[in-house]
Amino acid sequence: MDRGRTLLGCLDAGRGRVSDRTIRAVWLYPELMNVYADRGNVIALRARCADHGIECEVERLELGGDLPDDADLVLIGGGQDREQRRVAPDLARHAARLHEWHDDDVAFLAVCGGFQLFGDGYRTARGEELPGVGLFDVTTVAPPPGAERCVGDVLAETHLDGIGEVVGFENHAGRTYLGPGVRPFAHVQYGWGNNGVDGTEGAVAGSALGTYLHGSLLPRNPRVTDWLIDAALRHRYGAGASIEDSPPEDAYALGAREAAATAARERGRANAD
Repeated sequence: MDRGRTLLGCLDAGRGRVSDRTIRAVWLYPELMNVYADRGNVIALRARCADHGIECEVERLELGGDLPDDADLVLIGGGQDREQRRVAPDLARHAARLHEWHDDDVAFLAVCGGFQLFGDGYRTARGEELPGVGLFDVTTVAPPPGAERCVGDVLAETHLDGIGEVVGFENHAGRTYLGPGVRPFAHVQYGWGNNGVDGTEGAVAGSALGTYLHGSLLPRNPRVTDWLIDAALRHRYGAGASIEDSPPEDAYALGAREAAATAARERGRANAD
């Protein structure tokens, strides 16, 4: 039995309003790219859609599989170098289709190792050059041996309208650098961010969002979830489509985010930029 699929079904059955709109999400490599609870992003997406009266269909893509004909939202989580080595050549098979979707304003969420592989490439600690699909103009390199790993709670101010502060947890060795003119997802107040130097966190390209934030990201940050749902609705139903009414964040979501923000302030690495 697929425990994740069963949990998703239980959430859909037990909450939300009757669905009158549908979005289609594609979840890339869930068995390989799923470290630090990134599966929770898909669970939170479907639960939040149910709160809005929106049905969210999720199709999984594993190694060797084919992408569906269409999608409104694509998600990929993080993985260690070993998993990234397996995924990178398979993901490259789909680069043309993924670029077509991106040009058509399909929404994307790429986390940690997935973010690296959706950039221009990743140079591993062994010196291997893993290809990226190039949705984000970013490059990632592993640091020299003995360099400190980027680990800890993160509090950052996002550059997306109407969202404000975001929280999460990061754990990565690779240092990611934005290309000229690339817009970061957020600016780090506490934490390492993309590289521990320039204060940037993640990247945004149209309706595509890349980030190092685990936690999972979406359960802790419902406004980011709504941003992705809005983008998916616009792709499915046209430019005027959006979430019609936003239910208030429940006490659990608010409490989780505040606890994470407090942890970042107390234990996180203060950004001097």
